[in-house]
Amino acid sequence: MLEYVDRRNSDCYKWDSECAQGCLPLWIADMDFAAAKPIREAMQRRLDHGVFGYTIVPQANYDAVASWFERRHGWKGINRDNLLYTTAVVPAISAVFAALQARKGNGERLRILTFTPAYNCFFTCIENMNCELVESRLVLVNNRFEINWEDVENKAKEADVFLLCNPHNPTGRVWSREELERLAAIMRRAHLFVLSDEIHCEFAFPGYAYTPFASIAIDDTDFCVCTSASKAFNIAGLLCATIFVPNKDLFAQINHALEVHEVNGLNPFGLVAQVAAYNESEAWLDELNAYVYGNYCYLRDFLREHLPMLQLHETEGTYLAWVNVSAMNMSAEAFCRELADKAHVLFNPSGMYGGKHYVRINLATSREVLAEAMERVAKEIGQRL
Repeated sequence: MLEYVDRRNSDCYKWDSECAQGCLPLWIADMDFAAAKPIREAMQRRLDHGVFGYTIVPQANYDAVASWFERRHGWKGINRDNLLYTTAVVPAISAVFAALQARKGNGERLRILTFTPAYNCFFTCIENMNCELVESRLVLVNNRFEINWEDVENKAKEADVFLLCNPHNPTGRVWSREELERLAAIMRRAHLFVLSDEIHCEFAFPGYAYTPFASIAIDDTDFCVCTSASKAFNIAGLLCATIFVPNKDLFAQINHALEVHEVNGLNPFGLVAQVAAYNESEAWLDELNAYVYGNYCYLRDFLREHLPMLQLHETEGTYLAWVNVSAMNMSAEAFCRELADKAHVLFNPSGMYGGKHYVRINLATSREVLAEAMERVAKEIGQRL
């Protein structure tokens, strides 16, 4: 069922960007696998209709989202009255910031607490919406990134909003139910709004399970959740995401912000793809997860055998590996430039995520591409040593 596609010369950002020319690109977070057959068939039926004008969100989309999260993740209560649609999770985050800033209404900048390292677009959203960043750095304990509980509790006193990435990009942590409950309690005591980005929710390795923040939030928790089928089903270009907002007043304010920023018009193909993903493509997703985990195991074993100076920290989910390259005695940025120039392999350096000495490696490609990339890296590092 899982089909690798050579994406070269398809105007693909990952493979055809100027910086990726001639490289094996294991950087930007999208996949090299064809979308599930039910998704493509649903899009073909919509294509055959022949008219692609302005569209509304039909009830089928609300039902598909609600059914998926209840049966796969035990998250109940999603319905038309608490679900907003927009083009993508990043615009959704910006719209929520805009609504919360308007609700604050005293002219002061909204202060956003988040874990660092962080998804790079968190920083741009905070900057573009004229908010203030408050960082709580994750700490490495026994080769696993952990929350600094004392620090996050202190930083919560300085902030208005807690921006959570669940599961976490780029470290690959899948937060446990106990961790999320403790975080929710801290934010409730500090009267912080919780905005949870859960776009990576479908990727958890064996032994780990995604817990929706909404499933642990008690009645007086002020929060919303942004998610999309785009990351899991490789349909990001179809521009369809959702925001779960249980508070009716805030629902209206976020809806207004989506209208003001003009990110509430949807692609009809995105809508039919979402329904087909959630209603008909679960087996494809299970196969994808198994393949990605196999790639992770391959990378882990390859590094241990051939590149022990590069440290892969324990990864629990997503399809992104977070590798410490400090033993190379050069910055992550310089290391990535050298690999691009000499080995023709493209990774993301950690500076863009607020980190140091790490690279992020995209595992959502064929085993052959991953293996070739790592052989090139090993050859280049061997020549340096």
